Amino acid sequence: MHNNGTTRKTLLTLLFCLTAALAAGGQTAVRNPILWADAPDPDIIRTGDDFWLVTTTMHLMPGAPVMHSRDLIHWELTSYLFDRLSDTPKYDMQGGTVYGRGQWATSLRYHDGTYYALFSPNDEPYRAYIYKTDDPRHGWQLHTRTDHFHDASLFFDDDGRVYVFSEQGRLRELTADLTGLKPGGTDTVVIRRDAEETGLLEGSRVVKYDGRYYLLMISWPQGKPRRQLCYRADRITGPYEKRVILEDAFAGFPYVGQGTIVDAPDGRWYGLIFQDRGAVGRVLTLMPVSWEDGWPMLHRVPETIAPYGAAPGNEATADEAAAAPSLVVSDAFDAPTLDAHWQWNHNPIAAGHSLTERAGWLRLKTTRTAPNLYLAPNTLSQRMEGPRCTATVEMDVSQMRNGDCAGFAAFNGHTGALCIRRERNKWWLSTEHYAVNLTDKEKAVTSVDAETTARIPLHAKRIFLRIDADFRLGRDIATFYYSTNGKQWAPLGGEFQMRFDYRRLFMGTRYALFNYATRQTGGYVDFNGFDYQRKQ
Repeated sequence: MHNNGTTRKTLLTLLFCLTAALAAGGQTAVRNPILWADAPDPDIIRTGDDFWLVTTTMHLMPGAPVMHSRDLIHWELTSYLFDRLSDTPKYDMQGGTVYGRGQWATSLRYHDGTYYALFSPNDEPYRAYIYKTDDPRHGWQLHTRTDHFHDASLFFDDDGRVYVFSEQGRLRELTADLTGLKPGGTDTVVIRRDAEETGLLEGSRVVKYDGRYYLLMISWPQGKPRRQLCYRADRITGPYEKRVILEDAFAGFPYVGQGTIVDAPDGRWYGLIFQDRGAVGRVLTLMPVSWEDGWPMLHRVPETIAPYGAAPGNEATADEAAAAPSLVVSDAFDAPTLDAHWQWNHNPIAAGHSLTERAGWLRLKTTRTAPNLYLAPNTLSQRMEGPRCTATVEMDVSQMRNGDCAGFAAFNGHTGALCIRRERNKWWLSTEHYAVNLTDKEKAVTSVDAETTARIPLHAKRIFLRIDADFRLGRDIATFYYSTNGKQWAPLGGEFQMRFDYRRLFMGTRYALFNYATRQTGGYVDFNGFDYQRKQ
């Protein structure tokens, strides 16, 4: 049911953004982060006047979102690399899960008229995917499967040879047709840790500039700040020398690190690097590159930055700067396919959802029993955004069956949810807090720590639910409300402390619509729209 296009409302938003980006000299600066939403492991390339961006979405389906921009700030979602993955039953939450695994750190490239994207799921069977397309707007097709490459960077050299940088500085050569490793080709470790590199070293991104090779990696020495490194060499196999190009705890949040650099049509360069911001996830910051003695120095993250293409000197103070563009959209559910900004938790079950059985409503049907939300099929989600955001849904719960649980959640490894349960032919509304416990290998759900903080009887079968989120520094708070008319709201359950936990789901907290059966299948709930607003 998914659609790589957008709803009418989304198209109007994107048209506004594109118009603003093309209005030479008329743009105002935008605050960093330019995307205050979960968009980790970015890779970015340019073809002509077009910039293309891909980020990580792991266990979410469809996966590997590819976005387009003309100014490096206003990004339009154009496609996903895939609709679903099926290497193991765990993608269907059978015999385990792929929470925090799945698609990781995709590398995006353009070569001889074709776009390529390479990623390796961090899970069995540990085989990489390479997708290709003539135009990212028109979707992607699987080109081949290859050996596993952790945090890889695909690279086409000027002499026609093809390489992959991965792991902690390993370089391997592919065949010219990208179908596998080249027999007898280059296979060597080009980066040797020095005395400073005592911790994390990964996140390869490679560019070639003025005849030199530049390998960007994230570094996190033990007991020291995270930072962005650059290794450079005159030959692809080295020797490489190192420079710290960014070490900045921007806006009081943790240190910025992991990303890449890209050149603009006028020769200027920019860095796109993510920053961990707690429960909202890993957000994108943009900054100018200053080439100094042949090094791409980033120095610091600017509080505001003008879009590429803006007239020189067209700056704004922090108070005057426009808000960052949004990656989350409202949806009236009035189209026959879902808006592209929605993603399912693991592979969806096609028979479990419909946009046509009741016009203007999204129907979520129970198709198999599940003991808890983390094993519930067809949970549908969008990102949350900072600094604050709010979203409202209207639900018709009249067709739930005894034992069913449906509602609206701030979904993550630690989840706060507004839950509607039918028990003994009565309906109850509660706020519930969950923390999922997973095995290390299979990511199987062993248990869920659950707490109910408030519970009231529900007499009407039409109910409005609202979740407000505050991601300002030191907050990460969600609050929950309900209404019988969508106008007067009552709080329920108090504040919920949202969290980012890489040991669990390894993602930012998301708005989630859910419905699952604990006893018998056949029930359903209907959602009459998703109304979203980002706030300062």
